[in-house]
Amino acid sequence: MTVDDSTSSASAPGPSGPGTPIGRDQHTPHHEVDHTAQPTADPLAIRLEQLILGAERRYTPFQAARSAGVSMELASRFWRAMGFADIGQAKALTEADVLALRRLAGLVEAGLLSEPMAVQVARSTGQTTARLAEWQIDSFLEGLTEPPEPGMTRTEVTYPLVELLLPELEEFLVYVWRRQLAAATGRVVQVADDEEMVDRRLAVGFADLVGFTRLTRRLEEEELGELVESFETTSADLVAAHGGRLIKTLGDEVLYCADDAATAAEIALRLIETMEADPQMPELRVGIAFGTVTTRMGDVFGTTVNLASRLTSIAPKDAVLVDGAMAEELGRTGAAPVSEKEAEAEGGGAYRFALQPMWQRPVRGLGVVEPWSLTRRPPKHPA
Repeated sequence: MTVDDSTSSASAPGPSGPGTPIGRDQHTPHHEVDHTAQPTADPLAIRLEQLILGAERRYTPFQAARSAGVSMELASRFWRAMGFADIGQAKALTEADVLALRRLAGLVEAGLLSEPMAVQVARSTGQTTARLAEWQIDSFLEGLTEPPEPGMTRTEVTYPLVELLLPELEEFLVYVWRRQLAAATGRVVQVADDEEMVDRRLAVGFADLVGFTRLTRRLEEEELGELVESFETTSADLVAAHGGRLIKTLGDEVLYCADDAATAAEIALRLIETMEADPQMPELRVGIAFGTVTTRMGDVFGTTVNLASRLTSIAPKDAVLVDGAMAEELGRTGAAPVSEKEAEAEGGGAYRFALQPMWQRPVRGLGVVEPWSLTRRPPKHPA
């Protein structure tokens, strides 16, 4: 079967790689094609593309799919999962695009991945790296490519800078990914029950800045951006340092989880204490729930997550609320007393946290819950 190149010669050339347009198959309705995402033919943009991808444009999407030995339909599914927009049949792809298709299809053919799982791999990788690439361009490279001399343009600085940074950033990305993969694998293999590898019992915490909507109206955009960046950075550092896992940040809100209740509780109180010490930061409130959580593509779902979010919304300023299961788990593991009477009977004990039951209240979508106030227990002083 011969390939009709007339389509590609009539189309505008375009880049390949993460976040760039890819062709559609013949079954895609015309109205679904993103015509606004047509790639540029700017000479400098093409030079930068070739530098980053390490190869020249060579294939149309149809030619790339055929060279990889996969159907156009499957190739389109992979490309869309990776976040590549449609470009018809422009000659925009490289050998690396063909190799990536061949590898994914090979994993399916070998039975190592099902086709839906391969699509999930493509989607999770595409979403994560797209966000990383956007951040690097918007923040990192933008700051570094300020023209050092009058009369120089940013584009004149960009090419040699990318040429120097690319191999270093690539190696660093692979290093961090391997470390994270090793840590995630270690957590999974320690789970005794196979079912818990997907549906696991975790402590899930939400931390939310109070009055953020009012701040958006009062602060300048740059000030607001700095505040959000400071909050996200501080939260991410505290979560990682104390053994939790940051799931995502949503501007004024952070979602994290931990394998044990005491770790999640310590992170929550550290967040409150750290934000209180910063006069520029608004008050913070935290909600934590403990229970079964479903994990998908690095995110967490389920009733436990929803309950943690609801607890956050009703928590007082600079306070932590936990659900009954979280309070019970802290008591079971000896991190907090089941009751203050028990603690007094033991002479105070070596408890790290204190729990105070609050009034029961209805929570939207979850019925009536009894939240507990979590605080740090003062150290025991000798008589």
